[in-house]
Amino acid sequence: MNRTILLLALCTSLSSLPAQTNPGIRARVIDALTREPLVAATVSFDGQGGMYTDSLGRFQLTAPAAVHIRMLGYNAWSGRLQAAAEETLILLEPAEQALGTVVISATMKEVTKDASPIPVEIYTPRFFQKNATPNLFEALTIVNGVRPQLNCNVCSTGDIHINGMEGPYTMVTIDGMPIVSGLSTVYGLSGIPNGLVERIEVVKGPAGTLYGSEAVGGMVNVITKDATTAPRFFVDMFGTHIGEMNLDGAVAARSGNAHTLLGINYFRFNNRLDINGDNFTDMTLQDRVSVFNKWSFRRPQQRIASFAARYVYEDRFGGEMQWAPEWRGTDSIYGESIYTNRVELLGKYQLPTARRRMMLDLSWNLHHQNSVYGKTVYLGKQQIAFAQFTTDLPLGKRHDALLGAALRYTAYDDNTPATARPDGIQNAPSNTWLPGIFLQDELELNARNRLLLGLRYDYHSAHGNILTPRISWKRAQNAQNILRLTAGSGYRVANIFTEDHAALSGAREVVIMEDLRPERSWNGNLNYVCKFYPARAGFIGLDASLFYTWFSNQIVPDFTTDANKIIYDNLDGHAVSSGISLNVDVNFLNGLKIMGGATAMNVYRVENDVRQPQLFAPPLSGTWTLSYPIPKLRLSIDYTGHLSSPMHLPVLPNDPRPAQSPWFSIHNVQLTWKPARPENRVGNKQLDQLELYMGIKNLFGFYPREEIILRAFDPFDKYVHVDNPNGFTFDPTYNYAPVQRQRVLLGVRWKWE
Repeated sequence: MNRTILLLALCTSLSSLPAQTNPGIRARVIDALTREPLVAATVSFDGQGGMYTDSLGRFQLTAPAAVHIRMLGYNAWSGRLQAAAEETLILLEPAEQALGTVVISATMKEVTKDASPIPVEIYTPRFFQKNATPNLFEALTIVNGVRPQLNCNVCSTGDIHINGMEGPYTMVTIDGMPIVSGLSTVYGLSGIPNGLVERIEVVKGPAGTLYGSEAVGGMVNVITKDATTAPRFFVDMFGTHIGEMNLDGAVAARSGNAHTLLGINYFRFNNRLDINGDNFTDMTLQDRVSVFNKWSFRRPQQRIASFAARYVYEDRFGGEMQWAPEWRGTDSIYGESIYTNRVELLGKYQLPTARRRMMLDLSWNLHHQNSVYGKTVYLGKQQIAFAQFTTDLPLGKRHDALLGAALRYTAYDDNTPATARPDGIQNAPSNTWLPGIFLQDELELNARNRLLLGLRYDYHSAHGNILTPRISWKRAQNAQNILRLTAGSGYRVANIFTEDHAALSGAREVVIMEDLRPERSWNGNLNYVCKFYPARAGFIGLDASLFYTWFSNQIVPDFTTDANKIIYDNLDGHAVSSGISLNVDVNFLNGLKIMGGATAMNVYRVENDVRQPQLFAPPLSGTWTLSYPIPKLRLSIDYTGHLSSPMHLPVLPNDPRPAQSPWFSIHNVQLTWKPARPENRVGNKQLDQLELYMGIKNLFGFYPREEIILRAFDPFDKYVHVDNPNGFTFDPTYNYAPVQRQRVLLGVRWKWE
């Protein structure tokens, strides 16, 4: 459908061709699934020449006639239109080849979403534009089963939870490569601008067979824009009344057989707010710039060759309201100041061969961080080099086999005990090699049933041999009913900085038990997709999943044994994440679209026969998106939000803060207006699109009223022995929602095709 949408944008300029304007029979042509007007569809009548639909999908006839309507990507429609008092609505069905959005995360091959044996959720920039955000981390708040979790109330570190499992269990990749990993997981997510995203693919459940370590609970794959199909010029800028400013811009060009896309993102927020009166900033101050450049080269026989580079710089601060840079690293006024420099390189090349498809993927990134947390100085440096080779295997007509080999090298160094030698004097940087080989075969059993088998072998330089199998069965009764059953295994090893930022934020000592073993997980997922086409509601889509994951050797932080320590060790027991999720997509004939999702889950661990609930894992959560267009006003209304039930929070014995969060929900409303524009075209290939939007984020102004930072008045623990019978220390890790009131947003979006 992405190609169809691009074609619609390119062809909109055709609406200036002659059309019937005399009063008579009125008709409107729309997409049967999305209910969006189809612009520049060809309308012929009585076997003669015809006209094109206008910018609202409408056309008129002066007399009854036999009509034939055609548009690329859709099945043709034929019928006779008679005089009627009301406008006749004509629905064009997408052609079979256009029904499925292309996905690659499940099998490392481009297949349609419906054809994929692994359930994959697809989210396009248009979906996220319904609730404008400055980065990927915030954008994911309206995705069902995915929870961006803030882990520190001072510097706003965060990670992405999938189905209740903590951030280290989620693998974040860019174009299928492990760019956001380890150290960069904490701060790298906020540096991914929405402007470079073509789509986001979410796989829930282990994907370790293809992607190896860290893909234990699921993965988020960010697919960047293709330089050959990106708009020639794009800009999206907005600001809020509290001082946030965000700019996304991109320019595409061509030189010979090379296409290039240059993008920039700039975000700034420099307004110190303290609405809960604890003398700490409620939102971190940020000054961030990200520059992205991608080159695509047209090769003989349509082979793929591309190269991309990105640079990110961020200056981030959170702390006491009176902090200034001269207090950085001192014990007078508390502040957390983080300077991040990050470089990423990505390359993809299809090797020349006539027999089979062979792909080579390469990436390298450098993440350098200079941080202070109060008086604690953290200097971290991480490099990840990645190479992967994949090729199709000719096993027969009923087989679609993939063979791959990968090598991942991670170099990590910091100034903490995590990389110190036992003598505490010399440093011992971590250098990890992770070679692996994997095989996947998708077997067509018959017209309705497909079986996918996968196996991966990795050798971790610290943990030895690791096998991760996967099996999936897909049964398609027809295009409207698809059943998938998937089971697999995943694994991960610990990165202490990633595990919990509380290790540095605050005064707790990190204790790492010796011989940490890699975690293992076993997952089962039953997914059912059903599509309906009722007469009154043009389209209803249901996507339901049952999931169950068993963890062994789970690496868990212990906050409660000692109030001054965080102790990391393997769990002497097991952990479980289970539940059910449901996504509903309803498109009405009047243009109203409703997308809703709910996830009910039970996440816990068992140690010494004692069952303990998982922190930051609400048993029930939900998301929603309601969109309604008003064509006459060129206006669309979007209402988005998410709901969370009470979740367990990290508290200490006799802690004055509640052990569970309350029920809460965040609501956002946004209006988008497309002003009437003069035709701007060269032939029929270029199009000028302008959108103005305004909204209110957190419409009802919910934020935590509790004392979310424990002992905010004594961040350096200088008076910990004064009137403190419980021995509490400064602790900023208690968090379940941002401390933000309503924010009014104004923005403009302009695109030139």
